[in-house]
Amino acid sequence: MTARKQWDIFCSVVDNFGDIGVCWRLARQLQAEYSVHVRLWVDDLDSFQRICIEIDPSLTQQCLASGVEVVAWSKAGCFADLLLSGPDADVVIEAFGCELPTTYLAQMAKRHTKPLWLNLEYLSAEAWVEDCHALPSPHPQLPLQKYFFFPGFTGRTGGLLREQGLLEQVSQFQQSSEQQQVFLQNLGVEQPEQYGLKLCLFAYSHSKLADWLDALARMEPKVLCLVPAGALATELQQHYPQLRSTGWMEWGQLRLQLLPFVDQPAFDQLLWCCDINFVRGEDSLIRAIWAGRPFNWQLYRQPDDAHLDKLEAFWQQYKHQMPTQLHDALETFWQAWNEPLDLVTPWQQLLPLLPYWQQHASRWQQQLSLQDDLAKNLVRFVEKKFILTANFS
Repeated sequence: MTARKQWDIFCSVVDNFGDIGVCWRLARQLQAEYSVHVRLWVDDLDSFQRICIEIDPSLTQQCLASGVEVVAWSKAGCFADLLLSGPDADVVIEAFGCELPTTYLAQMAKRHTKPLWLNLEYLSAEAWVEDCHALPSPHPQLPLQKYFFFPGFTGRTGGLLREQGLLEQVSQFQQSSEQQQVFLQNLGVEQPEQYGLKLCLFAYSHSKLADWLDALARMEPKVLCLVPAGALATELQQHYPQLRSTGWMEWGQLRLQLLPFVDQPAFDQLLWCCDINFVRGEDSLIRAIWAGRPFNWQLYRQPDDAHLDKLEAFWQQYKHQMPTQLHDALETFWQAWNEPLDLVTPWQQLLPLLPYWQQHASRWQQQLSLQDDLAKNLVRFVEKKFILTANFS
């Protein structure tokens, strides 16, 4: 499969790491697996630098990172000289409806051969996504047309980001206890092998979180709860002052430990290490799925409870072939985590079912891996559209 060689991806960073996380993974995969020359336009290099140490936040125009050309996208100036003199893009991706610069749109409209313009949408399991995937939308003023491209969990959507050989890497890492121990030790975790249950807690705030942590401290087995750097880690430091000085604390069976900020490959390995992954948003959800371990997904809470509809749509797909007992316990816990409601009782009912949860997570990982990934589907869609254009021009 060949791809048109010049792609521009525009990313406006909204929630610090989710949007740029997806765009950065996609850009690297397109470059590495399809030899695409990608220019990634980003409006927040400070956030980008947190997940890619190659990025210089003081960048005034462009640099190269992992083979991808990164452009500092200033919404005020939009670097008109780059837009006017840079190489023409065959494909333009407007990630998550970020709106292309007007200068850039004008240049697109002037070209004799128009680029293929795609709006890469947010991930959703809702039924309407299948009907809207790949639909065209003409620009109201300019002679341009864009297509909506929806990631998703079925063959009638754009699929999920998944690099070639990813599941083999996951399997190899998870089969090596030595690799996992060394990885956790490098993050500052002492004697990780002594814990019977390892949790990654990458979540939004929850009003009942302290009660749940207290319950972990009273339950078997010994628990290691790892909290990646972020808003929740800051909140926990305010609630537990000891975390501010030591970065960790222990009570009862629980060790609660804050982690330093890590790049994407290290974050993925953290998920591979843990027995249960608490994740939020889009990028970490997908990586938790490919980790093949039990996970709890927390959506960004919306005032009209629209997040609960999205959770329900995802649940309807995730629950297939799930044992009844696990189904009831896990659904209750997911709802409690997203409402928010009391977590302790649902957790006590769910934890004994962890072996069944693990079996289901592994099965779902394998089931989704049979579908083509997002990058492959994008390249295929692009090639098909260019072939059709050539045939009818």
